[in-house]
Amino acid sequence: MFCKFFITLTTTVALGTHLCGAIEPADTLRLPLDSCISIALSDNPTIKVADMEITRMDYSKKEVIGQLLPSIAFGATYNRTLAKQTMYMNMNRTGATSPGNGSDDGGDSESGSSATSSGGGGIKVGLDNSYSMGFSASMPLIAPQLWKSLKLSDSQIIQSVEQARQSRINLINQVKNAYYMLLLAEDSYRVILESYDMARFTADLYEKQHSLGAASKYDVLRTQVAVKNVEPELTQATIAIKQAKLQLKILMGMDAAIPIAATTTLADYENGMYGGVLDIDRSDISGNSELRLLDIQTRQLRDALSVQKMAWYPTLALNANYNWTSMSNGSPLKNFRWNPYSMIGLTLSIPLFEGGQRYTRIKQAEIQVREMGWQRDNMLRSINMQVDLAMDNIQMNVKQIASCSESVHQAEVAHDIMKQSFEIGAASYLDLRDSELALTQSRLAYNQAIYNYLVAKSDLELLLGNADVSQYNRK
Repeated sequence: MFCKFFITLTTTVALGTHLCGAIEPADTLRLPLDSCISIALSDNPTIKVADMEITRMDYSKKEVIGQLLPSIAFGATYNRTLAKQTMYMNMNRTGATSPGNGSDDGGDSESGSSATSSGGGGIKVGLDNSYSMGFSASMPLIAPQLWKSLKLSDSQIIQSVEQARQSRINLINQVKNAYYMLLLAEDSYRVILESYDMARFTADLYEKQHSLGAASKYDVLRTQVAVKNVEPELTQATIAIKQAKLQLKILMGMDAAIPIAATTTLADYENGMYGGVLDIDRSDISGNSELRLLDIQTRQLRDALSVQKMAWYPTLALNANYNWTSMSNGSPLKNFRWNPYSMIGLTLSIPLFEGGQRYTRIKQAEIQVREMGWQRDNMLRSINMQVDLAMDNIQMNVKQIASCSESVHQAEVAHDIMKQSFEIGAASYLDLRDSELALTQSRLAYNQAIYNYLVAKSDLELLLGNADVSQYNRK
């Protein structure tokens, strides 16, 4: 009895010593799963980019609306004449002047003369400087193709909203899987650490017995080899915890230097596991993001088809101008004579023939719409098949968890019996070590089965697209 108490006490002390080596800092942030998801949804860069894309598409729609409003512009031009144009006049038969008999009127640049004669009988016209500035405005009155483009912009906004929703659902799935991986790594570390402590204690015990002449050198070496065999597994488990925490921090958009820890274990999910399986509604796949995006893209193609058909309709636009002009000779900085002029008018455009381009564009759009229909049918069959496989996988994991749970219980009982037999000398060290390994493997298999179930359930939730994003909104 005293030996049994001594073994239990020493094992507990050794276990505590190893745990002290992994003591968390005082400022460790202990986060449940819901908090991790909430932080990720608010701080992850992917979500921020998706939300910004919605805002960008909203501005894109406003850009299309702006094309329906008046467009006003101001412009100004200046031209300096280097060589004036020459004009020849052809008089009628009764005219006194014939070609080649022009006269020089001696135009003076200072008096603003606009025409001079040339030696060849022509008349040079124009002034040295010309100015023009003013306002121009235009506004579409009848623009069917532009009106239909507004519906296309609405579809693009809806697509951006759905893509943002898809990003959130994908992020929830990734955070859950990363959190479950952290739980698996921590639980595996605890199981392997307990196995290491048992092996370490046994090795120390045999070493003391060997020093007293109660154990052989072979027994000491055998127990020390058992300790060395567990150490790599313990190191791998420690690395797995660090990697899982780093992955979770990346998804949450946190600094890698911030210490975090989980608040639960995998075994905590077993009690609510069976009810969770019954609550799954596999018949509703309308929330699948890929299917919803395909429907939105089909709507966009139909809107694009309508836009192409509107190219056959006439357009009418209102145009207006108000300008000032000035012309002078000599210096461009004086002798200004500004004269305003304005106009208003309508521009009607009736498309008649463009070499069949509009017709071929419409046919291309119609083919794309039919292609999307076939793609949707194929995607629907694929999603239903994936849902069936996911449900089968979940049910298999539930059965495996029940089997592993019973296996752990049996391994614990067998290990207790073997430990008692070893204490009284009725069992060898190999028998005790075999029972320890069986217990360790059964616990690891149990944790792995729960992890597989949680990941499968999370993947099914992603496939159905029925994650309640609103419950993770941070207050």
